[in-house]
Amino acid sequence: MGLKHIFTFFLGLGSFVSHSQNDSLYIRRFPEKVTLRLGVQNTSNSFIVTDRETGQQTEFIPNDKTYLGLSALFRSVEVDLGYAPNFFSENRDNSGSKLFTLNFRMFLGRWMQTLDFYRQKGFFTPFNDELLPFPELRTLKIGGTTSFIFNRNFSFRAIGFQNEWQKKSAGSFIPRFTFYYTRFRLEDTDVQVGDDHSFNLAIGPGYYYNLVIGKHYLLSAGATIGLGANFTRSEGETFTSSLAQVIFRSAMGYNSERFFTGINLSAQVLEHGTDQNTQLDDIITFVELYIGYRLNAPKKWIQKADKFNRKFGLD
Repeated sequence: MGLKHIFTFFLGLGSFVSHSQNDSLYIRRFPEKVTLRLGVQNTSNSFIVTDRETGQQTEFIPNDKTYLGLSALFRSVEVDLGYAPNFFSENRDNSGSKLFTLNFRMFLGRWMQTLDFYRQKGFFTPFNDELLPFPELRTLKIGGTTSFIFNRNFSFRAIGFQNEWQKKSAGSFIPRFTFYYTRFRLEDTDVQVGDDHSFNLAIGPGYYYNLVIGKHYLLSAGATIGLGANFTRSEGETFTSSLAQVIFRSAMGYNSERFFTGINLSAQVLEHGTDQNTQLDDIITFVELYIGYRLNAPKKWIQKADKFNRKFGLD
């Protein structure tokens, strides 16, 4: 299935999965709109490999790229696509490196589900005040989070997804369950990193707050702290360790009935315990500057979504 078909499938799914369409004093919703957003983004997944026997730590820093992100939203579904074009000057010296991301988010009532896909090729590691290149180091990460938003007056969609508009300040307790699979492969005989498979599971509380300034401006911040377990398969053996997780997110932006713009910042740290042979701690960072516009959705999409809501009592 090509990227165009994946994009079309998930966007079409939004016509069936939806949320309550009633506005409140706190939230302006846009059930009749398709939201399009274009962003200039920078994201990466860096790793710290620790050998328990020797205590040696090696940090692998991705050959960062700046890329364009295109998002499409309808009702409860968002699809993001990212691509790193060569016309950005910082991408021109990244010969051989690759970065591809695909993110999917769905809201059903107060539940939020995210699915993430990261594929990277080309890293550096610090050594004697220099950066040694590892062009054949490849990583693949698949996973996401399941969250529940306790406060109905708090809009997570207004932070960065823009199919809602937070009209009055509000905060919410938001617990999360996180799951990620990571494959860490180095096709270089000079360094014995090999082919490792890592599974992370974590759960923990979080709190986020949206501060509305005037009618159109928003400042937002929040964090999640979680605990869990890691399972790593390396050199034919499976190792289990404890896992500590920290997620931080902040945003500021401008919103109106049609046009919106802003900046999003987020970081996620997954730190493993010391009771395994090889640790693969990792950090996921994300920065985005975006602009967007809301268009009228096709009437058939609205009718099908409304019919689904009535049938399952979601209105």
